[in-house]
Formats: sequence, C-alpha cells, structure tokens
Amino acid sequence: MTPPTARIATLRVPTSTVLAAWSAHDWRGGVHVDDLVALDGVLVKTHNSTYEIIVVSVESAEILVRGGAFFPDFTPARLAGSSLGGAFLKLRSVHVGFRLEIATERGFVLTSPVRSIERAGEPADASIM
Repeated sequence: MTPPTARIATLRVPTSTVLAAWSAHDWRGGVHVDDLVALDGVLVKTHNSTYEIIVVSVESAEILVRGGAFFPDFTPARLAGSSLGGAFLKLRSVHVGFRLEIATERGFVLTSPVRSIERAGEPADASIM
C-alpha cells in the first residue's frame, strides 16, 4: 500500500503583523498620552464610531471615554494603545489605520480602524494623520 501524499500547510501572515514591519513603521503621525496633559481632549473617528477621550492621568493613561456602542456616557477607562488586532500593541497611543484598545473594568474594547484623530482645540482640517 502506498502512503498518502504528505501535504504541507502554508500559513500566510500579513506583513503588518511581522515584527520587522511593525518596528519599521513611522510612528510620528499619532497621539501619545505622554505628549498630553491632564484634561486634554482627543476626538477619534473610527470606521464605525466617534470617540471623545479626556485624559485624566498621563502617568497611568487613565481616561474618560464616550462614544461607540460601549460608551454611551463618559466612562472611566485606560488607553492601552493601538494595534492591528494582533499580538503587537503600540502602548498608550492612537494611530490612524490601527485599532484603539481601551481597557475597562469589564475587559478590553477593540475599536474598528481609526480614520482620524483631532486634539481638542484644533480645527478639523488640522487632523493628525
């Protein structure tokens, strides 16, 4: 009896999840919590929702967030960072094209991809991209 032909499985991994691509990404176009002060506001528009974020503590990335399906009212949370939905997380920052990860007492909320970021007090045409 002839043994069955061995199949070799191929796993395709998007380039965006490879550490080298992540490390080479130009991170200058986002907003990092450490560049803000308490009570600074940030308006984040994603593919599906708009989120208003107010910084409570820069040191711990504590925020108040309102918007989307999970935050109908301002809710205490922590800005974990931005990701592509995988294992890598750009800590304490928001970046266009990435998903925002917000930690709450009920668990993590992962948004749809960010389309635009505006710091409070900036005109809409000065969106950070």
